[in-house]
Amino acid sequence: QVQPVESGGGLVQPGGSLRLSCVASGFTLDYYSIGWFRQAPGKEREGVSCISANDGSTSYSDSVKGRFTISKDNAKNTVYLQMNNLKPEDTAVYYCAAESFPFGPGYVCRTSDFGSWGQGTQVTVSS
Repeated sequence: QVQPVESGGGLVQPGGSLRLSCVASGFTLDYYSIGWFRQAPGKEREGVSCISANDGSTSYSDSVKGRFTISKDNAKNTVYLQMNNLKPEDTAVYYCAAESFPFGPGYVCRTSDFGSWGQGTQVTVSS
């Protein structure tokens, strides 16, 4: 069963950092692309960052570009989302999702492209 499992959320002050992890349970990152999405209260789920299965191409939303970095360790079957200079508007439940498709430069993360989702991890940015 394809099951991404997120961890690493928590409470952090504005300007702080957190690293989220997504462990690929039941599948391998060699064949699955991973997306990080977030959903704030009263808002739709939105794409944050994605990394492709084949060549590791990455995609970022404009709101996190330059502050967040996605990476993966195929040996550990884990994808990371390093979040720096966090802002209160980054507060949300962050979800990891997986799907067996490759993408290239210019791809924009879309929730409809991903079929397997984790349970989410809460990130709260507050002083």
